[in-house]
Amino acid sequence: MYICHIILKGEVLVSEHLNSLKKFTKELVPESIETLKDYLGLPTISAQNKAIPETVQFVVHMIHEAGGEVEVLDDLGGNPVVYAFFAAGEQGDAEKTLLFYNHYDVQPPEPFDEWNTEPFDPTIVDGTLFARGVADNKGDLVARLTAIKVLQQVEGGLPCNIKFLLEGEEEIGSPNLAPYLEKYKDLFKADACIWEFGGKDEKDRISMVAGIKGMAYMELSCVGADIDMHSSVGAYVDNAAWRLVQALATMRTQDNDILVEGFFDGILELTESEEEAVKELPFNEEAVAELYGLKRPLITTAQGVDPRVAMVAKPTMTICGIESGYTGEGAKTVLPKSAKVKLDCRLVPGQDPDHIFECIQNHLQKHGFEDIKVTLLNGQKAYRSDFSHPFVAHVTETAREVYEKDSVLAPNSAGTGPMYIFGEQLNLPIVSTGVGWVGAKAHAPNESIRLKDFEQGIVHMAHMLSGFPVALNK
Repeated sequence: MYICHIILKGEVLVSEHLNSLKKFTKELVPESIETLKDYLGLPTISAQNKAIPETVQFVVHMIHEAGGEVEVLDDLGGNPVVYAFFAAGEQGDAEKTLLFYNHYDVQPPEPFDEWNTEPFDPTIVDGTLFARGVADNKGDLVARLTAIKVLQQVEGGLPCNIKFLLEGEEEIGSPNLAPYLEKYKDLFKADACIWEFGGKDEKDRISMVAGIKGMAYMELSCVGADIDMHSSVGAYVDNAAWRLVQALATMRTQDNDILVEGFFDGILELTESEEEAVKELPFNEEAVAELYGLKRPLITTAQGVDPRVAMVAKPTMTICGIESGYTGEGAKTVLPKSAKVKLDCRLVPGQDPDHIFECIQNHLQKHGFEDIKVTLLNGQKAYRSDFSHPFVAHVTETAREVYEKDSVLAPNSAGTGPMYIFGEQLNLPIVSTGVGWVGAKAHAPNESIRLKDFEQGIVHMAHMLSGFPVALNK
């Protein structure tokens, strides 16, 4: 049977079936780690268009090796989208399908001098595996493929159909994914989806999300002259860098309140159950300050806002980088000819990135900065799954059984991904969980996962899949 827990007197007991999953997982982990190391050795940087073809070939090999069918979709532009299919076993439910979403691209590793190991030379130190992309998102893919192998050994087949959508542009905003999902909607049709990421919090509890924030990522640029000038002409020539800084200062107060008219239009408030879930989320300000080496208090402190509410339900406006003039060693007295800034606005459900773009354009014109050019580089809408869906309860309950402690589920992540188009095109519940941890440092130097979390994550995926058909029929 594909039921892997027993309920007795209101308590869930770990069954022999779950113990079998743990046993076979432990046997397969060493081989899976070696496969993961090979995968991590590929510098699959989508922002720099590096190692894409060879990574796709490696992903195809891993799928075949796990017993799946695979098709590489590359007819609509961008980096290929990989489709994989694993059929339900003879005793499984072929009417039920779970979709996994993962991506095979990674962030650039810079700054190199802050890495303690080589970013694309996977290194294990005291039970922790360091490499670029190991937490985001290559470790999760290998864990999920390993879970399939475990189930095939324990059950002699799979409890349901399993599909994968693997893309290679997530780290640059998934600009070409929507057309693939629209054209191949029937191919990726499923009853529910496990998203790409997740991990343990500062109390070592598995932390999951049922949604994700959206994003409007823009570049603002100001040009004041054809060439850089001697700084002495600053007595009578306007400075493009100062002008851009002054424009930015009109958009957010010193207390970090966003002043752009229309920015908060359409925001959907949290439901009662979502509010309750947010109140239960862990947050340790001291641990966060220590993790990042913060030098100033949290901005939510001055605003009188609960940081947990801010993470889930409040939009943001972040300067990601400013470029202008001379920034090298020593002094060079120039008046810059131009300046530009990367601006990242994280959005919540109900906000539209195109509307945010228009609001910022209108704001600049209204405040006399019509010469500043605004370009929308990436726009994605936010998404939240239905908290009452049985799939959401099933993922959290199986996590509690495997990790033997309560899990943490947030209505949505503070980060962004292309989840909205999955919900729109496929109309399915989505929960994100993975093998990361609070010190994983995704997108930063010394990215890592712990091997114990990798092993537990495999068991959770196998355990969750075992009861998936039954859970949906409840």
